[in-house]
Amino acid sequence: MNAPLLQDRLLPEADALAVTRPDRGQLEALEEEGIFILRETVAAFERPALLFSGGKDSCVVLHLAQKAFKLAGHSGTRLPFPLLHVDTGHNFPEVLAFRDAHVAALGERLIVAHLEDSIARGSVRLGSPGESRNGHQSVTLMEATLEHRFDVLIGGARRDEEKARAKERILSHRDAFGQWQPKEQRPELWTLFNTRLKPGEHMRAFPISNWTELDVWMYIDAERIPLPSLYLSHRREVVRKKGLLVPVTPLTPPLAGEVVEAVDVRFRTVGDITCTCPVESSPRRRRDLHRRQLRSLHAARRDILAARHDLLARPVNHRRPNIRPAQVHAHHIGFIRHLVCHALPSRESRVSITDGAGDVKGSWHSLCYNQCYE
Repeated sequence: MNAPLLQDRLLPEADALAVTRPDRGQLEALEEEGIFILRETVAAFERPALLFSGGKDSCVVLHLAQKAFKLAGHSGTRLPFPLLHVDTGHNFPEVLAFRDAHVAALGERLIVAHLEDSIARGSVRLGSPGESRNGHQSVTLMEATLEHRFDVLIGGARRDEEKARAKERILSHRDAFGQWQPKEQRPELWTLFNTRLKPGEHMRAFPISNWTELDVWMYIDAERIPLPSLYLSHRREVVRKKGLLVPVTPLTPPLAGEVVEAVDVRFRTVGDITCTCPVESSPRRRRDLHRRQLRSLHAARRDILAARHDLLARPVNHRRPNIRPAQVHAHHIGFIRHLVCHALPSRESRVSITDGAGDVKGSWHSLCYNQCYE
C-alpha cells in the first residue's frame, strides 16, 4: 500500500537537489496510490462527499479526484460526489473567495454547512463570542452528514501531521456518534478494505495519508495546483505575542498597548483566524518556499541518520547490544515512518533498547513504530 521510497532519498545531500530535480517516480507512485484509494472508496459506498476547505491538502485531494474521475479535455464532466465545507464563521476571507472561485471554475457542486446555524439551533454553545470554533465544527459536520446521508467523507489528513492522525487508517471507521474508536478500526492488509457499516455509522477516507508535507508541496509545484494567496509571502499587519505573530483582523484586534507592525509573512495552515498564526517569511515563489522547507527538515534527518549510523557501526559483542532511548530522535514522524518501512535493519538484525538500569524496553523497530503510531 505504501509508495516505494529509495534509501538515497533519505540522505540530506540528495534532498538539496529535490527542488530542481524532483523525484517524479516517487510523486507518481503517491499519485497512483491516491487515485486507487479514491476509486475504491467511490465504488464501495453509495453517498460519498469530499471535504474541501480550500487548504493545500484538500486542494491536492480535489486534484487527484479530477484525475481519477474526469476525462481529460472534457470540462463538462463532474465528479460523482459533491464537495463539503464546514464554514465556522472564522475563516479567512481570502480562503473563502478562493474556495468559491475554484469550485466555480471546475463546475462542481459545493455544500456549505454553517456553524452559525448549529449555534442558532442550540446544538453548539460557545463559552465566549471570540472563542475558537475549531472544536465545535465537528458537531456541524456530523449534522451535515446526517442531513445529506453521507456514508463516507473523503479528507486530506496525513499521518505525519500529528500523533492523533498517525493512528488513522486509510479508511477510518466512525460510530453512530461520529467518534473514532481505536478498537473499531479495521486491518488493511494487501490493500483490502472492510467497508461494512451499521446504520448511522460512516467512514472517513484519506487518500494522501502516506504523504509528507514535503510530498504535498512538491506535487503542488509539479502539477501547478492553484492555492490561496495566504500560503505565499505577503505583507500583513501583525502583533507579536509570546513569540507568535498574531494577525490583526476584526476577530483578533490589537489590545491596548500592543504594537502593530507590518511584516512579510506566510501561513502554513489556513484554519480558524482566532488560533492561526503566520510565520515570518520572505519567499514569494513556491520553489523558494520548498527550499526553505527542505532546510528545516535537514536538521531532524541528520539526527536520525546519525543515530542509525552509530547503531550499525557499534561492535557487536552480544546478540543484543544495548542502545539508550535518548539516542533515537523522533523529530519528524513521517520520516521515521519511512525509516521503519524501508531503511532500518531487518527484523532478523534488530537489537534491544534498554533504560538506565539495563531493563529491556523493546527493539529499535518497536521504539520507532511507537513514536509513529502512538
